[in-house]
Amino acid sequence: MGHGPAVKLGKDDASAYKTKLGVRMFIAYTLVYATFVAINATAPKMMQSIVLGQTAAVIWGFGLIGLALVMAVIYNHFCTRAEVRMNS
Repeated sequence: MGHGPAVKLGKDDASAYKTKLGVRMFIAYTLVYATFVAINATAPKMMQSIVLGQTAAVIWGFGLIGLALVMAVIYNHFCTRAEVRMNS
């Protein structure tokens, strides 16, 4: 036998705010990623240059991963604040 939901789910008054924020952050990340892809497609030698002891491609790759993590924390912070403010 299982258990029910951990919390009672109801109407989320902050959903419009969270959607708008998520879309904006997705567009921002997509632009950064598209820049990475464009550089790789048009100037691959640029990605072979050494930066901080690694190729620029590796630095960009880890930078993209780091950016995604930072953006996730920022999204969570602002969404939590919006939920507390709008759903109370």
